[in-house]
Amino acid sequence: MAKRYWLMKTEPSTWSIQDFAKAKGQTTHWEGVRNYQARNFMRDDFKVGDGVLIYHSNANPAGIAGVGTIVKEGYPDHFSWDKRNKYYDPKSSKENPRWFMVDVQATHELGSFISLAELKEHPELSNMLVCKRGQRLSIQPVEKEHFALVKKVGKPKKI
Repeated sequence: MAKRYWLMKTEPSTWSIQDFAKAKGQTTHWEGVRNYQARNFMRDDFKVGDGVLIYHSNANPAGIAGVGTIVKEGYPDHFSWDKRNKYYDPKSSKENPRWFMVDVQATHELGSFISLAELKEHPELSNMLVCKRGQRLSIQPVEKEHFALVKKVGKPKKI
């Protein structure tokens, strides 16, 4: 299967590109996704080696802060089984997991953070889902050409 590309939103107050830089191997599990379409992407479509744009949402400004890769494919989100965890879901169990997560490694921080407004200034990115009105999904597929242009504009530097 061909390499795919994704945009994954995170709130920098929860997990930022700087947090990735401090994490062991610049890697974390991407837990807590509670949207079925986003879950399905992680469970069914994410493959090791897929490229990721790390997007800081709910920030001022919101935008792309880094680049990463999928290092572990979808597996059950065990936080959904922990009654003390904010991601607990009583309808999810080890026998019948409802939610999934993946492991993501940040490989680069953008030398030039790209705000959503800046993304929208590039006509070549007009079809990128994050640039379209009403696209609030936390995980979105990204076209290879869009991924390459974002990397070029963002001037990534190794973490």
